[in-house]
Amino acid sequence: MDLKNKRITVTGGTGFLGQHVVKKLSERGIPQNQIFVLNSKNDLRQKSACNLATMNKNLVIHLAGDVGGIGYNQKNPGQMFYNNLMMGAQLMESARIAEVEKFVAIGTICAYPKHTPVPFAEASLWHGYPEETNAPYGLAKKMLLVQAQAYRQQYDFNAIYLLPVNLYGPGDNFNPETSHVIPALIKKVADAKNKKQKHIDVWGSGTASREFLYVEDCAEGIVLATEKYNKSNPVNLGASREIKIIDLIHLICKLMKFKGEIRWDKSQPDGQPRRMVDGTLAKKEFGFSAKTDFEEGLKKTIKWYLGEI
Repeated sequence: MDLKNKRITVTGGTGFLGQHVVKKLSERGIPQNQIFVLNSKNDLRQKSACNLATMNKNLVIHLAGDVGGIGYNQKNPGQMFYNNLMMGAQLMESARIAEVEKFVAIGTICAYPKHTPVPFAEASLWHGYPEETNAPYGLAKKMLLVQAQAYRQQYDFNAIYLLPVNLYGPGDNFNPETSHVIPALIKKVADAKNKKQKHIDVWGSGTASREFLYVEDCAEGIVLATEKYNKSNPVNLGASREIKIIDLIHLICKLMKFKGEIRWDKSQPDGQPRRMVDGTLAKKEFGFSAKTDFEEGLKKTIKWYLGEI
C-alpha cells in the first residue's frame, strides 16, 4: 500500500507510541492534512466518535488504549476490559461500514498465555490463559484479533493485528500510578538521588524477565506492516532479547550512578515469569527488525526524563 495519497486516522496519536507513528508517517511524505490524529478527548467508547474517526478515511491505525503497569491492572481490571473492548470493537465495525481500505490493530504482549514457551511464537497465542494480573486487558485487546479474522472471513475486510512487546523510550509515561517497569524504575532512582536516599524499593523478586522494544523501532515496524502486510495471522514486534528485572535495575542504577541498596518487596507480584517474542515472522513478511541497542535506548530515555523533571 502506497500511503502517500491515503487519508489516515491514528487513534492515540498524541500518546507515547502514537507520536512516533505520526512522525514516521510524515517521514514517508504523507502531508499533515491527510493524517488525522485522535487523542483522549475522542471517546471511542461512543459509536458516534468511531463513526467520525472512520468517515472518508482510507486507513485506520488503532493505537488508543486504557493501559498501565501491574498495579494499575490490579486496581482497574473491569475498567480496562470494558474500555479496551468497546474502543476496539466499535472502531473496527465503523471502519468496515465506512469501507476503510485497511485497519491496523495494535494488540499487546499481555495477550499471550502465562506459561508460553520462550520465545513466544504467534502459534502459541491460544495455548492457555494470560497472566492473571493483566488478563482482562490482554483478553480485551486479543478480541481485536478475533474480530479482524472474523471480518476478513465474512466481509473480506483487510484488518491486521500486531503484538508489540513492552515499549520504552523518550516521552514514556512516568506517572507512578500507571507507568510500566522501565519508567517506574528510572523515576524511583531519580527520586532517591534527589532526596539523598540510600535505598530504593522494587516490586517482586527480580527473577521475572522482559523484552523491551525502543518506541521508535516499534513505530517503524507498525508503518512497515501498514505498507506491506495484508494477512490474517498475528505478528509479533520485538527486539529478540530479554533481560531479568534484577539485571535491569542494576543497569539503570549504573547508568544513573546510584549506589544505594535495592530492596525487593516480594509481597508484590512479578507478573508473567518470562517475556520474549519470536520476531521471525515480522522480518519475513515486512522486513522488520529492531535497530536500537538496549543500553543506548536506556541512556536516551534517562536523559530525556532528567531533562523533564
